Amino acid sequence: MKLGIVGLPNVGKSTLFNAITNAGAECANYPFCTIEPNVGVVAVPDERLDDLARIYEPDKKTPAVVEFVDIAGLVKGASQGAGLGNKFLANIRETDAIVHVVRCFDDENIMHVVADAGTNVPVDPLGDIGTIDLELVMADLDMVNRRAEKAAKAAKGDKKFLREEAVFRALAAHLDAGKPARTYECEPDEMAMIATADLLSLKPVIYAANTDEAGFTKLEENKYYQQVKALAEREGSQVLPICARMEQDIAELEGEEKELFLEELGVEESGLDRLIKCSYSLLGLISFLTYGKDECRAWTIKKGTKAPQAAGKIHTDIERGFIRAEVIAYEDMVSCGGVNQAKEKGLLRSEGKDYVVRDGDMIYFRFNV
Repeated sequence: MKLGIVGLPNVGKSTLFNAITNAGAECANYPFCTIEPNVGVVAVPDERLDDLARIYEPDKKTPAVVEFVDIAGLVKGASQGAGLGNKFLANIRETDAIVHVVRCFDDENIMHVVADAGTNVPVDPLGDIGTIDLELVMADLDMVNRRAEKAAKAAKGDKKFLREEAVFRALAAHLDAGKPARTYECEPDEMAMIATADLLSLKPVIYAANTDEAGFTKLEENKYYQQVKALAEREGSQVLPICARMEQDIAELEGEEKELFLEELGVEESGLDRLIKCSYSLLGLISFLTYGKDECRAWTIKKGTKAPQAAGKIHTDIERGFIRAEVIAYEDMVSCGGVNQAKEKGLLRSEGKDYVVRDGDMIYFRFNV
């Protein structure tokens, strides 16, 4: 899974990226500090995998991972190439979802840039979101118009392309009104057609509402955060309150010291953990587990994935030669006190090719090639 961290210049993108990846990306108070995207890979926290590792003491413990890409700040006019915009938009296209960092605090010492890199303007979260959305929409509009024209030409020889032309013409009108593709309402088969166009504004979004420390502890009183939260609810996106500066402090702590700091803040998890959970929920992802003395590992799949396709995540040969999946639910293993005890109680299930894998399934695949 690859998440692109985007936003206007100086909203806290690189600060957040540094905090969650400890990658040391350059971070400064001037536009376009990030030009080439910084990339960091982080492990997905999973207590279930930790438990299995304690039981088996494997040679290797391999968690699922998330790749974060810190994409340089977009500005108004990016879709026409402003501020190195074309390159930045290309970087967004390669991601599975967008983490849109929005500044939700006032600070006269930090420039707030929208169009002119040398002009400081008042903080305006909804205006910032609108600016980024419009650039993504304008980049998509050109692509959608070309797709509609291509379908219209094809329809002269085959009438089946008339529907495709109609779908993309209607979507173009939606985009032309300044609305992102993700808010376009249509039939499921039409959306499947639209999804083949690889549109930027169709990508799912998590709004990372970057507050200062005072604003994070009093979110109900933070007018900027409340504005972003209301917008996310209207369009079905996720919103995550986060203080990037504070996350830097959390990232430097471990164990009990980290737990005490989080307790003082009144939160149970770091921003990284909450961001990963948000992204899994947004993208409809789950994890299954494989276990043994050689390796205990977590694998990320889409909800609804059947056993052979899940096996294919491990190796294509296992999918091709799939015989059956031997499955124990993680919760059953815990309640029984161990894997062997769960097997003795008959909780090991033999599942065939139509079995839909569930979150937390512990699976051993039988195959023959």
